[in-house]
Amino acid sequence: MKILRNLLALAAAGYACVAAAHYPDRPLKMVVPYSAGGAADVQARLVSVKLGALLGQQVVVENRPGASGTIGAAYVAHAPADGYTVLYDATAHAVNPAMYKSLTYDTRRDFIAVSLVSLTPNLLVVPAASPLRTIQDLTQAARARPGRVTYGSPGIGTAQYLAAELYAHGFGLKLTHVPYKGGAPALSDLMGGQIDMMFSNMAASSPLVRSGKLRALAVSARARVPGLPDVPTVAESGIPGYEMYEWNGVFLPAGVPADVAGTLERALHEAVNDPATRRKLADLGAEPVGSSSRDFAAFVDREMKRSAQVLAEAGIQAE
Repeated sequence: MKILRNLLALAAAGYACVAAAHYPDRPLKMVVPYSAGGAADVQARLVSVKLGALLGQQVVVENRPGASGTIGAAYVAHAPADGYTVLYDATAHAVNPAMYKSLTYDTRRDFIAVSLVSLTPNLLVVPAASPLRTIQDLTQAARARPGRVTYGSPGIGTAQYLAAELYAHGFGLKLTHVPYKGGAPALSDLMGGQIDMMFSNMAASSPLVRSGKLRALAVSARARVPGLPDVPTVAESGIPGYEMYEWNGVFLPAGVPADVAGTLERALHEAVNDPATRRKLADLGAEPVGSSSRDFAAFVDREMKRSAQVLAEAGIQAE
């Protein structure tokens, strides 16, 4: 029996080597755990075109939305570990472990972090008619009226929610959160004056700022962004070290052979650093990255720890 087990193990190892040597020999499925048309979906479809060309196989984007991205993530976590099913996820991937007690996967154990694709900052925006013209004005107003200043977000645990909570915590403010089912309805209410402020994905809010429908008070990036050079960072406005991005990256199920994961990592790095792809990502308000697997894994670990801390400080309990 022991000899049989050894032979089977050797056969499996041999098959894995052969599979890796010929990877990929059929189309890949890129699962986006969010709705079609959203920021992650748009980026995934953009990156998948160049990635497919480099791999010599089509990369088919498939949306599996629901439960803050956990449905799609669970699908990939339990998919065959052959490199043909990949996950294109976002900030919520690192937040969900602190949000949900009953995940059917372990975020650290069940995924291989392949590459950080992009970082997209958020703009702190107010209605164009608001009397608040600077982040200092907003901070003073919130301090003078604890709990009366409202902010919108696509929901608890999103990058926009975390950005607002980090801002409030940094200045010792009490804000009132108004959750929405998405960023678009929140922006609509903000423009109509139903809420006072929000941190919004730059891709969605910067056109509204340029058209005069919103006013940008600050940006959540580590440095000022080229498209809006007069808008200060939150960090330089009084919270040193502050930064909060909506990030997007690619994961594989744990157990994928190292050669296969390496092939995908190298192709993603090349795809993201392609000049045309970088330009298109920048047009969406994103900062292209194309990191190594090791750097991305360390990044996700830091994001998980920071998210858990922010949620704990905000008094948010895991469901």
